[in-house]
Amino acid sequence: GLSGDACLPEWGFTEGIDNEGKMDAVRSGALEPKGPYMAHLHARGLAQLHVDDFRGRKGYAATHPTPLPDDAYCDNWIAENGLRLLERFPAGRPWHLVVNFTGPHNPMDVTESMQRRWEGIELPPPETNDQLDAATHRRIRQNYAAMLENIDDHIGRYLELVEVRGELDRTVIVYSSDHGEMLGEHNRWAKSTYYQPSVGVPLIVAGPGVRAGVVSAALVLLHDLTATFLELAGLEPLPEMDSRSLVPVLSGRAESHRECVTSALDRWRMVFDGRYKLVEHQQDGALLFDHQTDAGERHNIAAEAQDDVRRLKRR
Repeated sequence: GLSGDACLPEWGFTEGIDNEGKMDAVRSGALEPKGPYMAHLHARGLAQLHVDDFRGRKGYAATHPTPLPDDAYCDNWIAENGLRLLERFPAGRPWHLVVNFTGPHNPMDVTESMQRRWEGIELPPPETNDQLDAATHRRIRQNYAAMLENIDDHIGRYLELVEVRGELDRTVIVYSSDHGEMLGEHNRWAKSTYYQPSVGVPLIVAGPGVRAGVVSAALVLLHDLTATFLELAGLEPLPEMDSRSLVPVLSGRAESHRECVTSALDRWRMVFDGRYKLVEHQQDGALLFDHQTDAGERHNIAAEAQDDVRRLKRR
């Protein structure tokens, strides 16, 4: 696995040393860069640029491009490492490769070439946000889209390599994420909230035995991938696991998967049945959203739909 967390501009040790002091220590050889990406930038003389750029970015509105060249951009570096790993892997042996891109993620740094491709392209504004002007929201979302496009390009390169290796007809490809992104919806940014842009993640699966061109409304959880991979490999489920294999849905043997899905973090927990989402929050109490009529989750109908609140509360 290749982790996007390695792209943070961090150094080896010690409390109480700011980035400038750390750079002095690195230059003198007293401090090593933390992680292979920072070591890579340091070896190329680009570490100071990267640290200074991160230090100067305040919030999502800092949409100026990174000073790094394209081949030193973190997601591009991650992609190249994974491709080299797969190129060198022996033929005829099973493999499982996880490529964990750092994007799309704040800070909103993209390369100049990535940003240029999205200049002038209109994107929908966030749901109910009064923090920033329309032009700033547009620039933020253009950069976010540029990060996604860049990752898509790299995924295409991986698929081409798998095909060259002669393994495309027996390789399952899964595209997902560890969390969503609010991007200003409801005046919220990043993750950690119960709103759908944060708690919902993409899940695209392709490969042998998977129906092509099908959009499924089945309710699934990210950790269902564990049972899915085990079944695809011909292995038994782990003892007492909560994960449920998606193979029946992917193959078309089933259209539904779970009656509801749950999530929780810090002061809230939620349950969603495909239409109604119930949230219990330590401060805000019970919140109920009807996704059939209110996909943007703007109207709390808990007071007038007590039967649904009780039903979902039991779940």
